[in-house]
Amino acid sequence: MSPRPSRRVMIGSGLAALTATAAAPAHAAERPGSARALSRATALYAALRKHLDATDGSGLVREQVPAAVGDNPYSYEWPFSQVHIAALDLTVVDREFEPELARRAAAQEHYWNAGGGTTKLPGYASYPVAPYGAGGDMFYDDNEWVGLAKVQRYLQTGDAAALARAKEIFALVRSGWDTDSGHAAPGGVFWTQAEWSQDRNTVSNMPGAQLALRLHQITGEAGYLDWARRFHDWTNTHLRSPNGLYWDHLDLRGTIEKTLWSYNQGVPVGVAVLLYQVTRDRAYLRRAEQVAAAAYAYYVTQGRLFTQPVYFNSIFFKNLLLLESVTGKDTYHRAMADYADRVWDTMRDPATGLVHFDSSGGTQAIQQAALVQLYAVLAWPRAKWRILY
Repeated sequence: MSPRPSRRVMIGSGLAALTATAAAPAHAAERPGSARALSRATALYAALRKHLDATDGSGLVREQVPAAVGDNPYSYEWPFSQVHIAALDLTVVDREFEPELARRAAAQEHYWNAGGGTTKLPGYASYPVAPYGAGGDMFYDDNEWVGLAKVQRYLQTGDAAALARAKEIFALVRSGWDTDSGHAAPGGVFWTQAEWSQDRNTVSNMPGAQLALRLHQITGEAGYLDWARRFHDWTNTHLRSPNGLYWDHLDLRGTIEKTLWSYNQGVPVGVAVLLYQVTRDRAYLRRAEQVAAAAYAYYVTQGRLFTQPVYFNSIFFKNLLLLESVTGKDTYHRAMADYADRVWDTMRDPATGLVHFDSSGGTQAIQQAALVQLYAVLAWPRAKWRILY
């Protein structure tokens, strides 16, 4: 199996719609209402199934089309998790997608390493395990996205098995905390268990804090809140930049990689919202609003949104909607709709229903899934925004 590629450079309703690839014509001047957003989401998902699904009944997907030399038979876990979440987001507004979600949830378990990784705790490997593959290193952020999806499922339906799996995932994430006081900036959750990286990232700490806060809200257990604060405080101390946005990661020598990715801004907003809900301390809500405003200015007002991968932007906007579920405002929702429409209008091939983000003409599964998520959530009623990440 080839090494997992770095994400830093990866740059009708119901089941009947899954077999359709045609979509309604674009209306650039129109903000999508829920019906139009759902129609687009289902058309995009249908194209994903037609062009990117594996054909062996596994429920897995290929990494991209057309395939590149050296591609594995299936995608890595991070792209697949976003396909899984696309199906999950669709079920919120169309219960006929429940069988499709069940199919993807079952396929998610093809990545489950029950024997555990370097910390001896089970979790999702970066590539499917036998009989579909040889597994791979565990990435803490990969597991956190699935944990957050499981929490969303629990909040949506009360699924006890989903909650149990989210707790297992959190135990794994907690085991990734750096305990060596000799390191620069000691603490923080590592990005991966792989020996080739010792980075501690915003994306391995803030989603961990978000997962812990959701579990605290559900269970009332104080330990989850304690860990959430630990992850949150470490990230704010070491990876928050002077302009209020969040850098990517630091290594064991304390060298900071200062790229500003959009999802690294969105998740801290969501964490601060949940901390406000749990503690009722309005300082957290003010922090959420400050980070969101700074990120909106940086990416939207200053025209950087399209420098970011669509799958980072989907996470970014979902967390901003969580904030607007509390504030009652609509600025970020409108920006999300405008962004999704521009991608639809300019980057989607009407003949295939697939999105293309560069001149190669290829489509990654994670890119297609991200646009599905954006339109699926745009179809949600505002009352549902509170269950987002």
